[in-house]
Amino acid sequence: MNDNAAQLEIEVKFHLPDPEAMADRLTAMGARARPVHFETNLCFDDADRHLFRSGRLLRLRRDDQCRLTYKERPDPATDQFKVVNELEVTVDDFDTMRTILHRLGYHTARTYEKWRQTFEWQQLHFCLDNLPFGHFLEIEAPGADIRSAARALDLPWSERIIKNYLAIFEILRSGMNLPFSDVTFDLFKHHPVDLTSYLPLLQVTTRHGTPDVQ
Repeated sequence: MNDNAAQLEIEVKFHLPDPEAMADRLTAMGARARPVHFETNLCFDDADRHLFRSGRLLRLRRDDQCRLTYKERPDPATDQFKVVNELEVTVDDFDTMRTILHRLGYHTARTYEKWRQTFEWQQLHFCLDNLPFGHFLEIEAPGADIRSAARALDLPWSERIIKNYLAIFEILRSGMNLPFSDVTFDLFKHHPVDLTSYLPLLQVTTRHGTPDVQ
């Protein structure tokens, strides 16, 4: 994408066995905490799944505001970080925007939910994410700063994850034979997840291929 309005998003994730300890560590580092909020994310595609098959994302998110986001992989891709080109706008009305997209020929291909608390320190953004299948820390910043932050937080670089949350879910859905395709807290109520055995499939050191968007 050559559009000057596009933003390059660079981030990695780490699985968190103890999210409260990480929150304390971030606070001790001097990071400023923002309020916890709940997210509803709708991912759209057309009937032939052109967006998914070309590695692109069209997402409508509602948390403390509503945003429409378009993402695509840059060229070349990297396995050091999750890197995507991103365009995002704030919209006033979640339901109306969803209806517009439906009438343009897009359908809601996937829904996923999470609780998120963001911490800010210097030019880094740390997101403590609670998903129906586990807790994660997402670090977003220029690449060198991400590695330094991971080191400061005692997070082994070899354990980083650059898969998106839906790609992680697909691994769980296959391994656990889950009977649903959305990632909501209600759907996971009767399907507790132990990520321990799946971590080798998620971390960069044991995966191959192109990083996912989302």
